[in-house]
Amino acid sequence: MRVERGPLAGTLLFIPTPHLDERGLFTRTFDAAIAREHGLDPAAFIQDSQSRTVAGAIRALHGRSGRGEAKLVRCARGAVFDVLVDARPGSPTFGERMTVVLDDQTFTHLYVPPGLLHGYQALSEADVCYRIDREHDPSEDISVRYDDPDLAIAWPLPVTAISARDLAAGSWKQARQRLEP
Repeated sequence: MRVERGPLAGTLLFIPTPHLDERGLFTRTFDAAIAREHGLDPAAFIQDSQSRTVAGAIRALHGRSGRGEAKLVRCARGAVFDVLVDARPGSPTFGERMTVVLDDQTFTHLYVPPGLLHGYQALSEADVCYRIDREHDPSEDISVRYDDPDLAIAWPLPVTAISARDLAAGSWKQARQRLEP
């Protein structure tokens, strides 16, 4: 398994090495020892979740105030265009965004440090798995509209579905006002 640093401070990409043969493939999707080598405590992750999303649908952009939450995210089936926005005041990459395709071919895991907004668009029907380090506290929810003009995210497909919650999300400017001291 190879590990690369992402362009946003603290982000990591864990890239497995699939072993292919006439039966199909086998790959290790997580290794606690490798996570520890890169500063993560595997025991800190307390919840696993999975979503299934139709092609073209967007789930975006969600985060937590307060201590935030860390996530390990991977796409177990299909492919997604994954987006992170650094919402940590004082971070050297505050306000910057990062995109990566997660899919069931490379099995890449994306480590999302606390304080980042996260969202994605399904490029096909897709199952996304999350390993999260905190229980959900709805009072800390932060959402930013997927089409916020200040973020100008270039989603690769026409939007086929989006939740009412995501459509009602505030702007990046409003989120910054809530986050900055």
